[in-house]
Amino acid sequence: MVSLPIYNKSGAEVGKYQIDPAKIAPKISQQLLHDVVVMYQANQRQGTHKTKDRSEVAGTTKKMYRQKGTGNARAGSRRSPLRRGGGHIFALRNRDYSYRLPRKATQLATRMAIARKLQSEDVVVIDELSLPAPKTKDFAAILKALNLAGVSTLVATAALDQNVVKSVRNIRKVSIAPVGELNALAVLTPKKMLVTKAALDAIAAAAEKATKKPA
Repeated sequence: MVSLPIYNKSGAEVGKYQIDPAKIAPKISQQLLHDVVVMYQANQRQGTHKTKDRSEVAGTTKKMYRQKGTGNARAGSRRSPLRRGGGHIFALRNRDYSYRLPRKATQLATRMAIARKLQSEDVVVIDELSLPAPKTKDFAAILKALNLAGVSTLVATAALDQNVVKSVRNIRKVSIAPVGELNALAVLTPKKMLVTKAALDAIAAAAEKATKKPA
């Protein structure tokens, strides 16, 4: 069982939150976390790399000189991969690197990533997170009060608040996502995770529902 202090926007402790990481994910599989993170990273690749083979480079296809009688090795055209400016032997082509793992596996990996954050005490809980208007300065002040200024942080909320989203997006190394859009890569990449009490309730409820054995 982990006891997390709950802070308000001023950084003052206003309560405690009791949560058991084992209820979020009974077991943490390093292999599954690795596989899911690699999948998300592969899906982010554009795959737009391209190089030319000998049929695509500019230049004549005429033989450079006769094959025999010159004392030199046999040579083809200037497009040969062996010559400067020639084509690539194994030319790169546009390709799609994306692939999918089973949905239950990715969901389990997300819970494992959150459980790991809880175990390492890298989760900061705030009682509520709302702003009357989009203002980066106000959200930066909240981060400073919580000792998160300059620290890579994922902000997890129960639902998207556009005022909070617009206040966060200009702060370096800070990202935001609702609980329903969290994934293992997004959770593991930043050093800290700032969650609202409502978001942590939603995470615990979703984990309980997922781990409940069918009757």
